[in-house]
Amino acid sequence: MTEFPAHLCGLPPGADFPVELVAGLVQRMADQPPEAMARVTLILNTQRMRRRVTEILCSSGCRFLPKLKLVTEIGGAAAISPLRRRLDLTVLLDALLRTEDALFSRNALFDLADSLANLMDEMQGEGVSAARIAALNVAEHSAHWARTQRFLAIVAEALATDAPDAEARQRLAVEALIARWQREPPTDPVIVAGSTGSRGTTALLMHAVAALPRGYVVLPGFDFDLPNSVWASMTDALSAEDHPQYRFRRLLDMLGAEPDSVVRWTDNSPPAPDRNRLISLSLRPAPITDQWLTDGPLLPELVAATSGMTLIEAPSERAEALAIALILRRSAEDGSKAALVSADRNLTRRVAAVLDRWGIRPDDSAGQPLALSAPGRFLRHVAALFGRKLTADVLLTLLKHPLAFSGVDRGIHLRLTRELELDIRRNGPAFPDADGLAAWAVTHKSAEAVPWAKIIGQTICGLETGADMALSAHIYRQRQLAEALARGFAAEGAGELWAKAAGIEALAAMTELEREADAGCDMSAADYDRLFTAVLQRREVRDAPQVHPDIMIWGTLEARVQGADTVILGGLNDGIWPAQPAPDPWLNRQMRKDAGLLLPERRIGLSAHDYQQAVAAQTVILTRPLRNADAEAVPSRWLNRLTNLMDGLPDRNGPQALGCVRQRGQDWLRLAAAFDAPATAVEPAPRPSPRPPVAARPEKLSLTQIEKLIRDPYSIYARHILRLRKLEPLRQEPDPRLRGEVLHTILETFVREAEQGGKARLLAIAETVLATRVAWPIARAIWRARIDRAADAFIAFSANTGGMPVALEEAGSITLTDLHFTLTGILDRIDQMPDGSLHLIDYKTGNPPTVEQQKAFDKQLLLAAAIAERGGFANIGPTPVSKITYVGIKDDLKQVPSDLTPDSIAAEWAHFHRLIRAYTSPKQGYTARRAMFETRFSTDYDHLSRFGEWDISDDPLAEDVG
Repeated sequence: MTEFPAHLCGLPPGADFPVELVAGLVQRMADQPPEAMARVTLILNTQRMRRRVTEILCSSGCRFLPKLKLVTEIGGAAAISPLRRRLDLTVLLDALLRTEDALFSRNALFDLADSLANLMDEMQGEGVSAARIAALNVAEHSAHWARTQRFLAIVAEALATDAPDAEARQRLAVEALIARWQREPPTDPVIVAGSTGSRGTTALLMHAVAALPRGYVVLPGFDFDLPNSVWASMTDALSAEDHPQYRFRRLLDMLGAEPDSVVRWTDNSPPAPDRNRLISLSLRPAPITDQWLTDGPLLPELVAATSGMTLIEAPSERAEALAIALILRRSAEDGSKAALVSADRNLTRRVAAVLDRWGIRPDDSAGQPLALSAPGRFLRHVAALFGRKLTADVLLTLLKHPLAFSGVDRGIHLRLTRELELDIRRNGPAFPDADGLAAWAVTHKSAEAVPWAKIIGQTICGLETGADMALSAHIYRQRQLAEALARGFAAEGAGELWAKAAGIEALAAMTELEREADAGCDMSAADYDRLFTAVLQRREVRDAPQVHPDIMIWGTLEARVQGADTVILGGLNDGIWPAQPAPDPWLNRQMRKDAGLLLPERRIGLSAHDYQQAVAAQTVILTRPLRNADAEAVPSRWLNRLTNLMDGLPDRNGPQALGCVRQRGQDWLRLAAAFDAPATAVEPAPRPSPRPPVAARPEKLSLTQIEKLIRDPYSIYARHILRLRKLEPLRQEPDPRLRGEVLHTILETFVREAEQGGKARLLAIAETVLATRVAWPIARAIWRARIDRAADAFIAFSANTGGMPVALEEAGSITLTDLHFTLTGILDRIDQMPDGSLHLIDYKTGNPPTVEQQKAFDKQLLLAAAIAERGGFANIGPTPVSKITYVGIKDDLKQVPSDLTPDSIAAEWAHFHRLIRAYTSPKQGYTARRAMFETRFSTDYDHLSRFGEWDISDDPLAEDVG
């Protein structure tokens, strides 16, 4: 067999790594018999890489294949389940939480268990023992790190007798393999390809392979343009860890080799070698970026070097996604391969949604998080039921889920769900229960309503109480409830809950949790909910739909496989790509460095290496939004370096090249804007003032609605002419309307009892009414306290009004016969004064209207006085009114009294008469927001009037309707 030329090889950034790997291997095996290929062991880093290498080997004709293995497939003892390891750590953290040393909340319990498990993995992968952590000098650090150090020692001791986890098993297997190789070196070639050696175990394997007589390491994205002086400067991890080539510097040090020892695996040039030099210079480590001044003028002419590069700086995240989707659509039409590479899953979902408009479904390497799939959401909703009082919105969220009652007769279930929702919106209750559902079902005309309500009552209702339980009990209860709700009317089974790819994956997650439940501790329902969500978030669903073979969405790791004609690097903003290093609650940066662990910047360095490989593609498009949802975005540090370097090289036509790169991006943004723009210009809606036929106009309004007729006539039009009623919120809240109803009931009851018992009786009535009408404990406590504070002042006011109550909650009406209009209303309280006149009183839970507001639009009591003087209150008869008072009952008592005269009441009545007469004219329109008290005040019909497209300074557009 022909010997390979060197043990340490590499391929430059931009090279199609699987293609070049196979080409180099085939070239070296060309003079060997066919069966020699079968004796080659090729160890790769990812399953996707293995699949593509296999495809390339098979596409060149019939041949023997090498033994293709993954780094993670090196044999060894059985590993402990990752879930069991995290449950073990949860038990230890739970014990820590019960001590004074815990500096975290219970909500973070499972996230901390996950981060601790990752730390233990890393320690085992890097060969860092617990003794080394315990030996760290933390005297100069805060006391928190000393406590952490002690806890890590306890964790290591507690887990010492357990089976090794996957990382420890991997290291043990690699060490055993190395020992075997030292005794019996393999006679056939062994190649490790595609890995950067960023993990300690992988680097150990690469070191061992490179030491074999026929062992070879092929490095991906090795920067052959980097001068030796730069390689030599990358010695300190604290300053060089974030450089894309630092991992290779570290690996070379381990192998005792120099950068010159790395030879090219093939002689083929990368797609854009001149651009590679530009990117390499832009990524120089921060301490030596002064080399831009010396090495920049040595670069080739940059307009030609960047001819295959485009920069899209989109004004928004939506514009970025649309521009990317248009590029991918063009590639699909041209028959070329294109890939979006991004660490931003929100961006990839937006792009996939846009592509769906054209029936293009990209091949997404990441799949869908199980927690976001239909079974995942359903199971999360079920887990969230326990230990919480059932609310109407939670009930209907579950009932409307596509997996609820998915066994048989789902149509009946949907119909009953819709009708129940309408009833709950109109009549409540805020917290449904089994008895209330059963009572509703009895009055329902459908025969299926009773068994349907019984199933719901038995499964969903009555789960708000319960003590801590074993993990296995939580799992059993959740699974039984979920299957019963999914089964619905069916006699057996679980409906569609465990069907299809997502259901199968969800069942696997439940089964694994059941299998490992004995490792967990007793926990509350809220703890179980968080644990279950964390378990689902660790799994993904990869369905097998019909995807477009040439349109791909890759994560940054998958981008190493390459194979696309056009590569789009999306979301190039700091915090996205690269992502900010996650905070480590266990070890700070200095402790990590002293222990020999990887620094947080390692992930930035790995991202930088992924970027350096992807940006070297033949045709590359860099995209970023200028703004995110909150504020102006900061460009990725690599993009910032690239643009600054180009802008500072006028001798190499850098500014001109940068302008061309950006211009190509602007061309795509113009296409995106044109695509998203309507075919014809849509003018903003005018301020409406509809004029319906007089016969259709309301002939009856209440006292409170007169205010709306003055301030926002459009609301009267929508409510009484179009008959559009506001749909009550599904989740009822203790809103001001309910507060007003409750207060009026309390005061009416107290006054009807002739105010016997004073404050004690008033508060007792309040307790009874609040318990009956208000289902929210916090609201009850707040409202009772408010009544308590205002009670003395109210009793004093009520006893000193100057008269005696003669009517409470009295209804009245009066008809304007010449206008065929009736005014109705209900007065909270009417007192009769010693001279026989009336004193009208209205209670307010907010601020009472001022005298000026009463003159302008708040006419309730003024018009009620006119009704009273004209005999509109039948139980009282025509009686003069001498006084009106608004009483605001909040933390104190605020009165707004007004003395009336017959002339003032007559003038108010005449004004009202003119108002109603005006609306009997066909030319009078119902203008939207005619006289609002505050511009920020909203109405129930602002969306219907298209408020926002116009403002109150616009002239209304009168329009005949109907």
